[in-house]
Amino acid sequence: MSTAKHKILIVDDEPDIRELIEYNLKKEGYQVFTASNGQEGVAEAKRVLPDLIILDIMMPKMDGIEACRILRTMNDFKNTFMVFLTARSEEYSEIAGFNVGADDYIAKPIKPRALTSRINAILRRNVQSDIEIENKLEIGDLVIDREAFLVFQRGEKIVLAKKEFELLYLLASKPGKVFTREVILKNIWEDSVVVTNRTIDVHIRKLREKLGDKYVSTVKGVGYKFELK
Repeated sequence: MSTAKHKILIVDDEPDIRELIEYNLKKEGYQVFTASNGQEGVAEAKRVLPDLIILDIMMPKMDGIEACRILRTMNDFKNTFMVFLTARSEEYSEIAGFNVGADDYIAKPIKPRALTSRINAILRRNVQSDIEIENKLEIGDLVIDREAFLVFQRGEKIVLAKKEFELLYLLASKPGKVFTREVILKNIWEDSVVVTNRTIDVHIRKLREKLGDKYVSTVKGVGYKFELK
């Protein structure tokens, strides 16, 4: 992946944090832009059209949640990655961020190596639609074959029901990305009027029974994500 083509906007009211993130991302070859509050962030985003925006939650004039909500209403930012900076104790902020369209969050205090690793991973994600991806995924000890509707774990075939397979495939298509319940329902069950959030929970439980607990994580109040623990 050539990082030089990727533009990243950092929006944070603390100069030290902006400088720390900017320095480390430039070392990785990214084009980096900065803003000191949500209002400036929205204006700068419209000017440079970044591939990824890092937003602090608490900022003067306009906070990160509101800035993200505004940007997500614009066509230019429908597929832009939005990452929030949060204190470890701010679970409510993480939930609010995901609800307005955040793709991920990074906990403070900032650890430079962990930060760049997370940003690199996020930008490797396919920016096409959630289901327009490769027909075979190989992640950890899993092989997920979409054409054959088969899953192999350490070489052993695992039998999944059709919706269980589709749910696993959707989550595994973008490891680390949080899929809200609404997005899961739209992609897996489309417009079915008989499906509820409980249906998703049951299918997640069945996946965990068949594959173990290390693949699918719950993001409280938001949805689910695929990750290797």
